[in-house]
Amino acid sequence: MKVTIYTDGAARGNPEGPGGYGTILHYVDGNGRLHEKELSGGYIRTTNNRMELMAVIAGLEALNRPCEVQIVSDSRYVTDAFNKRWIDGWLKKNWRGASGPVKNVDLWKRLLEAAKPHQLTFTWVRGHDGHPENERCDKLATTAADGSDLQPDPGV
Repeated sequence: MKVTIYTDGAARGNPEGPGGYGTILHYVDGNGRLHEKELSGGYIRTTNNRMELMAVIAGLEALNRPCEVQIVSDSRYVTDAFNKRWIDGWLKKNWRGASGPVKNVDLWKRLLEAAKPHQLTFTWVRGHDGHPENERCDKLATTAADGSDLQPDPGV
């Protein structure tokens, strides 16, 4: 099964303030019908990079069977870690980067665990430029940051 996960994180520009992530899963079922499931979650006292990672993790953990997954994100931090193979270097260097220990190691490890059964590709889209799926995720992230935490079971 092929699934596209559109993600966005919002920390409201304040690491001490409210933040949230938005995640939209698109997939086609066995009968050829397109489905869409939305998830959002609210968190506090964190950074936008952590929000982006949580958004990807939420999408992957919502899948209950192995899938071919395309992750679309406006976060260079997330997409470059995979597309530029930073994460391979971090693993080889025991989670150390050029400037010291890698941040968010707990979430990177959780993301890698959630990704194990899937075949992943990462695509970067410029945020806030009218890309319809990115804009919808922005709205989800804002909703989550405002405290409305709807997390339906996607059943994918």
